[in-house]
Amino acid sequence: MKDLVDYIAKALVDAPEEVEVSEFGDEEASIVKLKVAKTDLGKVIGKKGRTAKAMRTMLSAAAFKLNKRSNLEIIE
Repeated sequence: MKDLVDYIAKALVDAPEEVEVSEFGDEEASIVKLKVAKTDLGKVIGKKGRTAKAMRTMLSAAAFKLNKRSNLEIIE
């Protein structure tokens, strides 16, 4: 899950070296935390949160394939 979010976030931002992704949780559920540069925060969230919602949807679909639950948190 961590690799998926990392790949998507680095493709969206202007400063991919500042992308930090961490994953917490167990085998059933996990929380993926995403931290980007302040200037790139708007690109990751998108208009009306559409980009963030799309990332959460893709993360949930990938987790469902592995019989897990996963949640994405974007940290300012």
